[in-house]
Amino acid sequence: MESLKSISLFVAVYEERSFTAAAKREGATQSAVSQSIGKLEERLRVSLFARVRGRIAATPAADAFYQSCIDVLRAHAEAGATALRFAGGIAGEIRIGLIPVTTRAVLAPALQRFTARHRNVSVSISEGYSRILTQQVRAGSFDFAIVPAPPRPIAGLKVSPFLTSTETLVSGLASSRKPFAAVRLADEKKLKIALPAEPNIRRQMLESYFAANNVVPQSVIELDAMMGTLDFVEHSDWVTILPGIMIAAELKHPRFVVNPIADPALSLDLVAIEPARKVMTPAARAFFEIFAQEAARVNTESERLLGPRTAGAGAKRRAASRRL
Repeated sequence: MESLKSISLFVAVYEERSFTAAAKREGATQSAVSQSIGKLEERLRVSLFARVRGRIAATPAADAFYQSCIDVLRAHAEAGATALRFAGGIAGEIRIGLIPVTTRAVLAPALQRFTARHRNVSVSISEGYSRILTQQVRAGSFDFAIVPAPPRPIAGLKVSPFLTSTETLVSGLASSRKPFAAVRLADEKKLKIALPAEPNIRRQMLESYFAANNVVPQSVIELDAMMGTLDFVEHSDWVTILPGIMIAAELKHPRFVVNPIADPALSLDLVAIEPARKVMTPAARAFFEIFAQEAARVNTESERLLGPRTAGAGAKRRAASRRL
């Protein structure tokens, strides 16, 4: 019977594909990790990892063993969470990662509700882009994060659908576009557009949409600064693309001209990610539930303001999202 420590070290090596990274993640030395894996292979009488062109590769035995280890670690975490439910009140510390599009309109009301109900919980919220947040969740630094749906499964993560929000073209008030009128990006021949930088998942999604639908911007500028992007668009003839959940406030009190993207519609699918080997603590679960409620409220309101032209497509996208 393997110890939880040796199982945790194996899982770290499997997910990181690096003894060095696994040691850093688990607070151990590289030699301790190597020795643990060696002893594990000796007890199991099977090779779990091999070096291929200077990199760590998992064997088929490791692939099978990994899923069993995740089940063991998650069952252990669930047992602890069950016991905590009998404690008086919710306490402890939570660490959450959020992408910028979810912090602007959703975070403040969610925090107000949570801190009023759970005064004995220390809250740490980090804003960042999906690639970094995903790495930190897998390493166990965050209880969960909200990110765009990844294009493919990622080892070490439990992924759950969160919500789908309509993407919109956002322009300054000097724009000649009619507010809330659907636009077809392929017809916009002189788009000067601010986009996230290349590693960002949303940038990859937008580039794929452009290529598939003959959208050719006149000029592109990379801005990985959400508030700076909004200020730049507000005071220039440049545009950007943002989901309705982020600009819900601007839909009521216009600083911008906002147009839902159509023909075809474009949306952002958000997911919640958490370490596969853990379960949320009662405090993290309580925050997640409040945050999800506020996000659904803000997103529903923005979808209503954007008009019925997006409602049918949104329902279909949400149904597809639930199948993830």
